[in-house]
Amino acid sequence: MSLRPRFHLAVAVDDLEAARGFYGGVLGCSRGREADIWVDWDFYGHQLVTHLVPSAGRQVAGSNPVDGDEVPVPHFGVLLGVEDFHHLAGRLRDAGVDFAVEPHLRFSGLPGEQWTMFFFDPAGNALEVKAFVDDDAVFARWR
Repeated sequence: MSLRPRFHLAVAVDDLEAARGFYGGVLGCSRGREADIWVDWDFYGHQLVTHLVPSAGRQVAGSNPVDGDEVPVPHFGVLLGVEDFHHLAGRLRDAGVDFAVEPHLRFSGLPGEQWTMFFFDPAGNALEVKAFVDDDAVFARWR
């Protein structure tokens, strides 16, 4: 039997309680195993681990322009369906999350047309959530 591939990502946070509030409360991720210095999260079917690193600060090295937006780098995230994307955008707004890039449609009319938004967790890790208008175009080429 073959398992479906899932990613595992570990990120540094400087406050586990703030991470619990954000990933568990705001994003609605289920908590898995945990210890005094880390917490596993079910990040939309993938394993995300928040590791306590007291000196962790903003994790962004810089940004790159993408379709008129300054995209924070590095970042990680998830691809959702369009309805789920807009539902999450509403949850983030209701929670008072500041967006680095407001939810909007990018690459309009092109292969790979997608809804996107960027925001930061309390430790400064940049996240992108996107939803492709046509899910079959996730890896579409332009030329």
